[in-house]
Amino acid sequence: MPLDRDTGRGLAHELVERLKARILAGEITPGQKLPTESSLVEEFGVSRTVVREAISRLQAAGLVETFQGRGSFVLDLPASTAFSVEAARIRTHRDVLDMIDFRIGVESEAAGLAAQRRTDLQLKAIERALVDLGGSGEHPGTAVEADFQFHLKVALASGNRFYSDLLASFGPMMIMLPRTRLEHAYTVSDATHLTRVTLEHENVYRAVAGQDAAAARAAMRLHLSNSRARLQAP
Repeated sequence: MPLDRDTGRGLAHELVERLKARILAGEITPGQKLPTESSLVEEFGVSRTVVREAISRLQAAGLVETFQGRGSFVLDLPASTAFSVEAARIRTHRDVLDMIDFRIGVESEAAGLAAQRRTDLQLKAIERALVDLGGSGEHPGTAVEADFQFHLKVALASGNRFYSDLLASFGPMMIMLPRTRLEHAYTVSDATHLTRVTLEHENVYRAVAGQDAAAARAAMRLHLSNSRARLQAP
């Protein structure tokens, strides 16, 4: 059945929920291959881009694994984990700075691995997120999601699901806190900030595209360190 385009939710999100429901209901069992990209396009009436984004999100959730040339296969349902970071638990400015310190260690290495392991398709996904971020000056409400998607796509390109699982568990919360500071940062009036942040992301992208692991680690570390400094600025 085609997806409902009037729900107000993103088509990729709705497709993820449909496929996830099938997996959780046992309609698609562990080890079984997902329907082909073409069949999903036909069944749900969406574009190939939407299908690829949905499968990417299922990967990030640890529900499927994709093998180039073979397709995507359902994994055993992940065991629940005691580790979680909810937005409600990030209460103070110190918590926010600690979160960025944590991300510096995790995401710098993920970027280095992405430079070594990324596929052309994964690089395109990172590029799309970068383009969305750069164009968010006209639609500031989309900036946080675009920023988060960029970091998630880099983590996915690392080829290590624990990086992408971790970032997916944080969600856009890791970008938008503290709310009062970062909502101001992503306003149309603060074009200089957005330009600077976009350039930092571009440096990460170029290093990943050039398969320069050292440069990718350095670019990600610099970007997050600059983010930390901006949060401490008066």
